[in-house]
Amino acid sequence: MERLRGWPVTLTEGPVGLRPLRHRDAAVWRDLRVRNADWLRPWEPTNPETPLFRSGLGPYVSMVHTMRREARHGLALPWVVTHEGDFAGQLTIGAVVWGSARSAQIGYWVDRRVAGRGVIPTAVALAVDHCFFTVGLHRLEANIRPENTASRRVVEKLGFREEGIRRRHLHIDGAWRDHICYALTVEDVPGGLRARWLADRKQAFPRRT
Repeated sequence: MERLRGWPVTLTEGPVGLRPLRHRDAAVWRDLRVRNADWLRPWEPTNPETPLFRSGLGPYVSMVHTMRREARHGLALPWVVTHEGDFAGQLTIGAVVWGSARSAQIGYWVDRRVAGRGVIPTAVALAVDHCFFTVGLHRLEANIRPENTASRRVVEKLGFREEGIRRRHLHIDGAWRDHICYALTVEDVPGGLRARWLADRKQAFPRRT
């Protein structure tokens, strides 16, 4: 595939946004990763290219180069998650497979200071709709450790379907860890995931008059 349809792109919903990774985000990325190290360590894949505790900017620059190359080849959509315009985390659609599969995997992390405000569910809903209705993917998976209740709540609230355990799926925090596979296909959200999420959220938290 010569170029990924619908990329690069910036998406927004209220105070939440998704935009492509930029080299000039390196310093704030490093600061967020270091400050959130204990928060992220139990769920982060072991990867020497993006360690949590490095003070240098090299890991970020390497990651941006890799992600941009994969995006150019139609294999990834690497976004920064923003909240009120500030860098608040990352969301990546990766491992894109075309042909008869048209599938990908979704991963995300968020600054602990904005966790619980609906930032990541909103960002995921934006990304899912873009992938299904603009990029042309058919299926998205999120593989999450059983112990990661906060991350599981995100996909469960959005209506992802639980499809079972993937044994020793990824090397995380020093060992091969089991993951629960959650999935969504375009047929599951004919009216769009963003609209459904916003309607569900409005019903759960009606505006007081």
